[in-house]
Amino acid sequence: MTNCPNGHGPMNIEKLDKSIRFRGIDLDIQVECHVCPVCGLESGSVEQAAATQRAISGAYRKVVGLLTGEEMREGRKLLSLTQNELAERMGVGIASIKRWEGGLIQSKSMDHALRMALQGKHIGDNYTGNRTFSIPRVKLVLREFEFILHKKLLVKNDRMLYAAKYLWYADMLAFRELGRSITGATYALLPMGPQLNNYRDLVDSIQKADETEAESLTVEETRVVTRIAKTFPKKSMIYKAVHKETFVVNKVIGLIIPYTDSIELTHLR
Repeated sequence: MTNCPNGHGPMNIEKLDKSIRFRGIDLDIQVECHVCPVCGLESGSVEQAAATQRAISGAYRKVVGLLTGEEMREGRKLLSLTQNELAERMGVGIASIKRWEGGLIQSKSMDHALRMALQGKHIGDNYTGNRTFSIPRVKLVLREFEFILHKKLLVKNDRMLYAAKYLWYADMLAFRELGRSITGATYALLPMGPQLNNYRDLVDSIQKADETEAESLTVEETRVVTRIAKTFPKKSMIYKAVHKETFVVNKVIGLIIPYTDSIELTHLR
């Protein structure tokens, strides 16, 4: 039993209709809480607060067209999949499935992957970000970064130390937000951080590539590049950032970095 802190005695458990604004969207939800019959004070337990957060998450996801936690659980049951089996189908950790089903809001790209996995379909190439690799597009993206940053990234004999990190963040963020990478590049984790796979064989070709032959960047892709450039205006900043990304720190040197790891990015929320 919960008593009113104003000294009015026991509070009643009631279900209330609430209108809230979340991420710029107005939502109507129902919450359960303790209400004082005398002064009308509302109070919630830890469990009730958690239920309210799940209600907000569920309402928001329905409005924007994302799978709710309940829909994920129902989809798994129809296929007789455990959380771990669904995680394996998607190439993500089981912790991600648990968080999404528990109320954490997934990105659009991960929602797309969830829907495909729950339909028994192939999710896509986890190492090129659902796009064919294009060297001219790599050059185009780097030129866009150079224009915004007002500094050179394609520097002869520097082994793309910083350029590759700007590219990696751009491709990973685009995959997370748009469901597709920008360049189709594959990245490996090297001692100096994420790098284009087989970059030694690519550097010359990138330097010589004609970026005008590449497919133009979309408005959304340009926004991704701009966002990264403004987040890391100095090369030293992006270098430090990649080495602090949790899933980079915990990976084995030499392994290919899957695009599904993009959900774990912490420096670009």
